Amino acid sequence: MLSSFVSNHQKDWDKFVPILMMAYRSAEHESTGVSPCKMMYGREINLPVDLLFGKSPDTSKSSISDFVNDLEHTLLTVHEFARTNLNVASDVMKRNYDHNIHLKLFNPGDPVWYYQYQRKVGVNPKFQRPWHGPFVVTHRLNDVLYRIQLGPRMKPKVVHHDKLKPYLGDHGPTWFS
Repeated sequence: MLSSFVSNHQKDWDKFVPILMMAYRSAEHESTGVSPCKMMYGREINLPVDLLFGKSPDTSKSSISDFVNDLEHTLLTVHEFARTNLNVASDVMKRNYDHNIHLKLFNPGDPVWYYQYQRKVGVNPKFQRPWHGPFVVTHRLNDVLYRIQLGPRMKPKVVHHDKLKPYLGDHGPTWFS
Protein backbone atom coordinates (compact mmCIF):
# COMPACT_ATOMS: atom_id res chain seq x y z
CA MET A 1 0.00 0.00 0.00
CA LEU A 2 2.88 2.34 0.76
CA SER A 3 4.29 1.95 -2.73
CA SER A 4 1.04 3.34 -4.15
CA PHE A 5 1.41 6.64 -2.26
CA VAL A 6 5.14 7.26 -1.92
CA SER A 7 6.75 9.84 -4.22
CA ASN A 8 9.48 8.98 -6.69
CA HIS A 9 12.18 10.15 -4.28
CA GLN A 10 10.76 7.77 -1.60
CA LYS A 11 11.53 10.12 1.29
CA ASP A 12 7.94 10.79 2.38
CA TRP A 13 6.86 7.22 3.15
CA ASP A 14 6.60 7.82 6.90
CA LYS A 15 3.86 10.44 6.42
CA PHE A 16 1.50 7.79 5.01
CA VAL A 17 1.98 5.03 7.60
CA PRO A 18 -0.68 6.21 10.16
CA ILE A 19 -3.44 6.76 7.59
CA LEU A 20 -2.70 3.49 5.77
CA MET A 21 -2.67 1.58 9.05
CA MET A 22 -6.08 3.05 9.90
CA ALA A 23 -7.37 1.97 6.49
CA TYR A 24 -5.93 -1.53 6.94
CA ARG A 25 -7.35 -1.96 10.43
CA SER A 26 -10.83 -0.80 9.41
CA ALA A 27 -11.07 -2.74 6.13
CA GLU A 28 -12.88 -6.06 5.95
CA HIS A 29 -10.40 -8.82 5.10
CA GLU A 30 -11.30 -11.31 2.42
CA SER A 31 -10.16 -14.36 4.36
CA THR A 32 -11.82 -13.55 7.72
CA GLY A 33 -14.79 -11.51 6.52
CA VAL A 34 -14.30 -8.93 9.29
CA SER A 35 -11.90 -6.09 10.02
CA PRO A 36 -8.92 -6.52 12.39
CA CYS A 37 -10.42 -3.84 14.66
CA LYS A 38 -13.70 -5.75 14.97
CA MET A 39 -11.74 -8.95 15.71
CA MET A 40 -9.72 -7.22 18.43
CA TYR A 41 -12.22 -4.87 20.06
CA GLY A 42 -15.62 -6.21 19.04
CA ARG A 43 -16.56 -2.98 17.26
CA GLU A 44 -15.54 -0.90 14.28
CA ILE A 45 -13.36 2.18 14.75
CA ASN A 46 -14.69 5.69 14.25
CA LEU A 47 -13.51 6.85 10.84
CA PRO A 48 -13.31 10.46 9.66
CA VAL A 49 -16.47 9.89 7.62
CA ASP A 50 -18.28 8.98 10.85
CA LEU A 51 -17.19 12.26 12.38
CA LEU A 52 -18.34 14.14 9.31
CA PHE A 53 -21.80 12.56 8.97
CA GLY A 54 -22.24 11.41 12.53
CA LYS A 55 -22.57 7.93 13.94
CA SER A 56 -25.41 7.06 16.23
CA PRO A 57 -23.94 6.26 19.64
CA ASP A 58 -25.14 3.08 21.33
CA THR A 59 -26.78 4.35 24.52
CA SER A 60 -28.61 1.14 25.37
CA LYS A 61 -25.89 -0.03 27.77
CA SER A 62 -27.28 0.39 31.26
CA SER A 63 -24.30 -0.85 33.21
CA ILE A 64 -20.70 -1.87 32.80
CA SER A 65 -21.49 -5.56 33.35
CA ASP A 66 -24.04 -5.48 30.49
CA PHE A 67 -21.42 -3.89 28.26
CA VAL A 68 -18.84 -6.55 29.19
CA ASN A 69 -21.33 -9.36 28.55
CA ASP A 70 -22.34 -7.88 25.20
CA LEU A 71 -18.70 -7.34 24.24
CA GLU A 72 -17.83 -10.94 25.13
CA HIS A 73 -20.78 -12.24 23.13
CA THR A 74 -19.87 -10.02 20.17
CA LEU A 75 -16.24 -11.13 20.22
CA LEU A 76 -17.21 -14.80 20.39
CA THR A 77 -19.60 -14.36 17.47
CA VAL A 78 -17.09 -12.43 15.38
CA HIS A 79 -14.29 -14.93 16.06
CA GLU A 80 -16.51 -17.89 15.16
CA PHE A 81 -17.52 -16.12 11.95
CA ALA A 82 -13.85 -15.41 11.15
CA ARG A 83 -12.87 -19.05 11.84
CA THR A 84 -15.55 -20.28 9.45
CA ASN A 85 -14.46 -17.82 6.76
CA LEU A 86 -10.80 -18.77 7.25
CA ASN A 87 -11.61 -22.44 6.73
CA VAL A 88 -13.49 -21.63 3.53
CA ALA A 89 -10.68 -19.34 2.33
CA SER A 90 -8.09 -22.00 3.16
CA ASP A 91 -9.96 -24.59 1.10
CA VAL A 92 -10.23 -22.17 -1.83
CA MET A 93 -6.51 -21.31 -1.65
CA LYS A 94 -5.55 -25.01 -1.49
CA ARG A 95 -7.77 -25.82 -4.46
CA ASN A 96 -6.24 -22.95 -6.48
CA TYR A 97 -2.70 -23.96 -5.51
CA ASP A 98 -3.24 -27.65 -6.27
CA HIS A 99 -4.74 -26.74 -9.65
CA ASN A 100 -1.40 -25.31 -10.81
CA ILE A 101 0.88 -27.97 -9.31
CA HIS A 102 2.36 -30.57 -11.62
CA LEU A 103 4.35 -33.30 -9.93
CA LYS A 104 7.51 -34.01 -11.92
CA LEU A 105 9.16 -37.37 -11.34
CA PHE A 106 12.86 -37.82 -12.05
CA ASN A 107 14.88 -41.03 -11.93
CA PRO A 108 18.50 -41.44 -10.83
CA GLY A 109 20.73 -40.56 -13.76
CA ASP A 110 18.36 -38.00 -15.29
CA PRO A 111 20.04 -34.70 -16.21
CA VAL A 112 18.20 -31.68 -14.79
CA TRP A 113 18.45 -27.90 -14.55
CA TYR A 114 18.50 -26.48 -11.01
CA TYR A 115 16.84 -23.12 -10.21
CA GLN A 116 19.12 -21.12 -7.94
CA TYR A 117 18.44 -17.39 -8.13
CA GLN A 118 20.99 -15.22 -6.39
CA ARG A 119 20.91 -11.46 -6.80
CA LYS A 120 24.36 -10.06 -7.42
CA VAL A 121 25.23 -6.45 -6.66
CA GLY A 122 26.03 -4.38 -9.72
CA VAL A 123 24.52 -6.88 -12.15
CA ASN A 124 21.17 -6.35 -13.83
CA PRO A 125 18.86 -9.12 -12.55
CA LYS A 126 17.10 -9.35 -15.92
CA PHE A 127 20.26 -10.69 -17.51
CA GLN A 128 21.18 -13.21 -14.82
CA ARG A 129 20.71 -16.90 -15.47
CA PRO A 130 18.75 -18.53 -12.64
CA TRP A 131 18.98 -22.08 -14.04
CA HIS A 132 22.26 -23.88 -13.41
CA GLY A 133 23.53 -27.21 -14.60
CA PRO A 134 23.07 -29.67 -15.98
CA PHE A 135 23.00 -31.53 -12.68
CA VAL A 136 22.39 -35.25 -12.38
CA VAL A 137 19.76 -36.79 -10.11
CA THR A 138 21.75 -39.19 -7.95
CA HIS A 139 18.98 -40.32 -5.63
CA ARG A 140 15.22 -39.85 -5.26
CA LEU A 141 14.53 -39.39 -1.53
CA ASN A 142 10.73 -39.28 -2.02
CA ASP A 143 8.29 -37.93 -4.60
CA VAL A 144 9.27 -34.30 -4.00
CA LEU A 145 12.87 -34.38 -2.71
CA TYR A 146 15.88 -35.27 -4.84
CA ARG A 147 19.62 -35.42 -4.32
CA ILE A 148 21.43 -33.85 -7.26
CA GLN A 149 25.11 -33.41 -8.06
CA LEU A 150 26.92 -31.22 -10.61
CA GLY A 151 30.01 -33.37 -11.00
CA PRO A 152 31.66 -36.46 -9.52
CA ARG A 153 33.72 -34.44 -7.04
CA MET A 154 31.07 -31.82 -6.26
CA LYS A 155 29.04 -31.80 -3.07
CA PRO A 156 25.49 -33.19 -3.60
CA LYS A 157 22.44 -31.04 -2.82
CA VAL A 158 19.00 -32.06 -1.61
CA VAL A 159 16.40 -30.02 -3.48
CA HIS A 160 12.63 -29.82 -3.95
CA HIS A 161 11.19 -30.89 -7.31
CA ASP A 162 9.81 -27.36 -7.86
CA LYS A 163 13.41 -26.17 -8.37
CA LEU A 164 14.15 -28.75 -11.05
CA LYS A 165 13.29 -29.05 -14.72
CA PRO A 166 14.43 -31.67 -17.21
CA TYR A 167 17.57 -31.08 -19.24
CA LEU A 168 16.68 -31.62 -22.89
CA GLY A 169 20.10 -31.05 -24.46
CA ASP A 170 22.03 -33.55 -26.53
CA HIS A 171 25.25 -33.37 -24.50
CA GLY A 172 24.24 -34.27 -20.95
CA PRO A 173 26.66 -35.26 -18.19
CA THR A 174 28.22 -38.69 -18.70
CA TRP A 175 30.05 -39.10 -15.40
CA PHE A 176 27.09 -40.72 -13.58
CA SER A 177 26.54 -44.40 -14.15
